[in-house]
Amino acid sequence: MYVRDIQLPRATPLENNRPVHGTWTRPFDDVDPLGVARPFALPLPRWMRNYRVKEWQSFQAQDERYYLTAALLNAKYYRVAQVTLWDKETKEKLVFRKALPFGAWRFPRSLSNSSVTSRSYGFYFRIHDWLDADLVELDLDIEPTRKRPSFTAHVELDLARDLATPLVVSLPFSGQRFMYAYKALAPARGDLVFGGRHISFDPKKSSGILHDFKGFYPYRMRNTWASGFGFDGAGRRFGFDLAENQAKDAFRQNENALWLEGRLYPLPPVRITMPNGIENEWIIQDLEGMVDLTFIPREREDYSFDLLLTRCDYRAPLGVFNGMVMTSEGEKLAVRNLWGFGEKLYIRV
Repeated sequence: MYVRDIQLPRATPLENNRPVHGTWTRPFDDVDPLGVARPFALPLPRWMRNYRVKEWQSFQAQDERYYLTAALLNAKYYRVAQVTLWDKETKEKLVFRKALPFGAWRFPRSLSNSSVTSRSYGFYFRIHDWLDADLVELDLDIEPTRKRPSFTAHVELDLARDLATPLVVSLPFSGQRFMYAYKALAPARGDLVFGGRHISFDPKKSSGILHDFKGFYPYRMRNTWASGFGFDGAGRRFGFDLAENQAKDAFRQNENALWLEGRLYPLPPVRITMPNGIENEWIIQDLEGMVDLTFIPREREDYSFDLLLTRCDYRAPLGVFNGMVMTSEGEKLAVRNLWGFGEKLYIRV
């Protein structure tokens, strides 16, 4: 059975200007990839090294009917804000997306009490990370257009220690380059107004996941994720977040996690394949017998663009998972029509 060592809490994933790799269950006080000494062969100035750091935060929440996603990506040469609300019953969808040149957003180095905000005419997006108060807040305000109704939202994740245990990892790329990730599944509460319709997320029936990423990702970055969460047949809150990326030594350390009733179970590396293309069945499996899932896309969500010499391809279908995941204690959790997202990202920048 796969078991991963959980390291003692520390203030930063760096020691003597070198990355420390591992898995933790408490957030760092400070994450600054630019503190690494000589991440590249040449002694580049700080401002040039900053342009090699990619970072983003995303917030997902859902109940039995609605699925909300909101994400901010800062690739330094460009930045992207995206919001999606999906009504599972009526198939109605709200999509807002904005891509802007260069990276004016400032992502926090700590999640203790900080925020990242994007605002422009007719649009406001803010994620307030307040882990000192065991809370993360999402605020959205999107003005209506001829093709899109208005949308406002305030959603909170309750990250109290008895309700949520985060996965925090530092993973190696080549040389001194590394990536950091924070992920947590938690009860979600909040209110949304979509085209005059009021929607409430009840924390007893709603869950959400927060992602925080940053690092010296490769020039040609390729990542695939599969994330599903909800409640099992016994009414227990559970979810998983799986990834296949370019980090090294994935058996020892990776960003794969299973949560059950607030408890974290790190998972082994997985292989995510799409034998008949991204719009058809995905297969997600490991070599330890702890992950055996299929993902059936139900709704497409994709975009791509070129900016100067850069490229971004993003595919993120919403759909359902079926199969099985297993805790490190050997308990098998049946996954039956569990809603979630698959994501496939390629960035050349």
